[in-house]
Amino acid sequence: MDQRLSYGSYLRVDDLLALQHPVSSPPHHDEMLFIVIHQVYELWFKQVLHEVEAACRALDRDELHRVAKHFKRIHTIQRLLEQQVDILETMTPQEFNQFRDHLNPASGFQSIQFRELEFLCGVRRLETLQHITMSSPERARLDARLREPSLYERLKQALARRGFAVDDEAQLVESLRTIYVNEAAHYDLYMLLEDLIEFDERFLLWRGRHVRMVERMIGHKTGTGGSSGAEYLKRTLEYRFFPALWEVRSHLGQGTYA
Repeated sequence: MDQRLSYGSYLRVDDLLALQHPVSSPPHHDEMLFIVIHQVYELWFKQVLHEVEAACRALDRDELHRVAKHFKRIHTIQRLLEQQVDILETMTPQEFNQFRDHLNPASGFQSIQFRELEFLCGVRRLETLQHITMSSPERARLDARLREPSLYERLKQALARRGFAVDDEAQLVESLRTIYVNEAAHYDLYMLLEDLIEFDERFLLWRGRHVRMVERMIGHKTGTGGSSGAEYLKRTLEYRFFPALWEVRSHLGQGTYA
């Protein structure tokens, strides 16, 4: 038998195409779209985690040029994540409601990879762990994320290695302000900060687009997993990976400081 590698065997295409199993009976036409979109989201979450992990390692080595390379790819994926909402919105609320009840109690807030991404970057809401079995592999993954330094903490460590004060939030904001108003002297750090704020902003844009999509589909109904639906998602718009990077904008003005 010919065992040579092929496109299909390398990518495990047969396995991949066998993973879509509608639960509505008879299967509703649009449930296939719903499944494919969310499976694709999980694949992109896997890649973003892969890139953020690599960016963290590069940041620990002070290889800021490599950090920038990873974030160029991450930003591009983030734009795609937001655009995928356009595809989901080709489904009308009436069409979604014809199979939505079959999804209970599954919900997007149960995505372990998404929670890993939040934990890795610095948003660590421990209450999100209450829905995950203590002895499960998923809980072990999240606990491991909690034990490692977040991307925000690694940023502070990198700044400290360059001589900037980061002992509290006020010192950190002042250090960030110094970098911004002395852009030429700290250009690699300046570009790092801009990559991080773009990452944070694009994440918020995707969250916001998701909120509007949910409102468009189900209004103010309760989420399938028991959450408050759109109201729950609106509260997530308050979360920031890098709070000091947002705060420093209020302290920038004209002038150069040593």
